[in-house]
Amino acid sequence: MLRVLITGSSGQIGTNLALRLQAEGHYVYGIDIRPNTWTTQVETLIQDLSAPYQDFEGGIGFVGYPEDLDVVVHLAAHAKVHELVEQPIRALKNITMTFNVLEFCRHNHVPIIFSSSREVYGDIHRYITEESHADFAFTESPYSASKISGEALIYSYAQCYDLPYLVFRFSNVYGRYDNDLERMERVIPLFIRKIQHGEPITVYGERKVLDFTYVDDCVTGIMAGMQLLKSGQERNHTINLAYGQGNSLIQMAELVGQALGKAPNMTVEPARVGEVTHYVANIGKARALLGYTPTTPLSEGIPRAVAWSLEWWSRTGGG
Repeated sequence: MLRVLITGSSGQIGTNLALRLQAEGHYVYGIDIRPNTWTTQVETLIQDLSAPYQDFEGGIGFVGYPEDLDVVVHLAAHAKVHELVEQPIRALKNITMTFNVLEFCRHNHVPIIFSSSREVYGDIHRYITEESHADFAFTESPYSASKISGEALIYSYAQCYDLPYLVFRFSNVYGRYDNDLERMERVIPLFIRKIQHGEPITVYGERKVLDFTYVDDCVTGIMAGMQLLKSGQERNHTINLAYGQGNSLIQMAELVGQALGKAPNMTVEPARVGEVTHYVANIGKARALLGYTPTTPLSEGIPRAVAWSLEWWSRTGGG
């Protein structure tokens, strides 16, 4: 049994990961700035991790955390690229959150798994996405800068304090527990809602190609990383975690329309400032280290995401 602390446990990846861990008999303790609106099954401490904590001896800062943790999975972050362009203070909060979590891990001798992003590659690396090729001189946005800073802090803590880590660079994770659009607009559930109601949608970037990752594949990869750290066989790796195939936003919108049986009313606008416009992950390292084999291409994941959202909105009166 693993004992896992998840920051950002009320978000999409955090909720799916926590429920999967619990279903497999592991202990999960969540921390988030807000309650979990999807489920009551995840024990959650409500706390702002961007507050300026000073002392983590004995767990001060994360009051009530369980002892003998095996790993901290740090998912908490402000994550919308264009919103952080408009409000860069959120990027600074991301960096502070990572520092606070690292201090907790350092003082309590707990390994960390960090959620980084494809955004760290920038648009300069459109076709070379092997992990060592990220060139941080081409930082596209405050959001990508906050993830680059988080990675740098983790690498420094490994060097100075022998803190074990895995860094996962995620890419466009979608699926269950991501359609709370009043709190945070994500493109796939937004398109599902709008196309369902016959409303127009806007695609930002006619040639934008991204690597969409179904959430079950993402969670499977994270859990394999946990077991790897627990085994002590490997540590201190930075790993792309995605599907490994590119799809355009237009293709994604058309798949949503097909699943709903409705043709999208689509307008195409230029990509927004700060956004990466081409990314397909090299997932060879994830395959080699974790035995990671994603199983859900976008053509299968979109119908699942549409079905889940429609069922959720039907039960809750949303959508």
